[in-house]
Amino acid sequence: MEKLNKIAIFETKEIRKIWNNNEWFFSVVDIVRVLTNSLDPKDYWYRVKKRAVNEEKIELSTICRQLKLPATDGKNYKTDCANTEGVLRIIQSIPSPKAEPFKRWLAKVGYERIEEIENPELAQDRMKKLYEQKGYSKNWIDKRLRGIAVRQNLTDEWQKRGITKYQDYAILTAEISKATFGMTPSEYKKHKNLPEKSKVNLRDNMTDLELIFTMLGEKVTTEISENEKPNGVGENKKIARRGGTVAGNARKETEKEIGRSVISEENFLEGGDEGDLKKLIL
Repeated sequence: MEKLNKIAIFETKEIRKIWNNNEWFFSVVDIVRVLTNSLDPKDYWYRVKKRAVNEEKIELSTICRQLKLPATDGKNYKTDCANTEGVLRIIQSIPSPKAEPFKRWLAKVGYERIEEIENPELAQDRMKKLYEQKGYSKNWIDKRLRGIAVRQNLTDEWQKRGITKYQDYAILTAEISKATFGMTPSEYKKHKNLPEKSKVNLRDNMTDLELIFTMLGEKVTTEISENEKPNGVGENKKIARRGGTVAGNARKETEKEIGRSVISEENFLEGGDEGDLKKLIL
């Protein structure tokens, strides 16, 4: 993990990365080197930025942040780094045959998103196929998709009650999780040995029963909120705790009946690292 926290692997070549502001940032020079095979990727990147300003009137440098990464001499130096969204934008400006598959992928994704706006059911179908490709079972996928719908209903209800900040959503979600499972989502990820500094989705690593009780806690919270119409984070926290407690009590009763804990250490990761750029693309 120590090595994976510092590099990403792309076509057997290393791309340096660093965790910054809750997301991965990748070395742009390393990406340029992989996509162009340039003997001087720093100069190549300089010319790409200059051409973009002259021809496209876009400052690619504004997409980047100067972050310190280790060099071959073992010392850390500031270098242009970009997050996943920034990297995809930069790739569009690289005139290299190796960058073409990425450009075609971006065009395909853009077209699919337009289709999904016109027909939202397509989004669910594509999500189902994506989970199937990853190896999830049909029964699990059905529960996961249902859970997404339940979660969406809950966040819509929270919005009606004046919850708008991401941090507040996280606080309320933690209240439900702690009452349901005795752990916050971050503690749950640690329990499942999932990388803390990553965007690995906890629910994608839950068992069927874990998903069911997660849904129950969120659904009950939604129902109570609709009935009582709380105002502000404080009142919503109390209701989130109550909804989670209903699910928590049901979980404990289930555990008595089946003779084992519902809370599992199982996860769905099959090696590698979430920061791997090639996985993010494919």
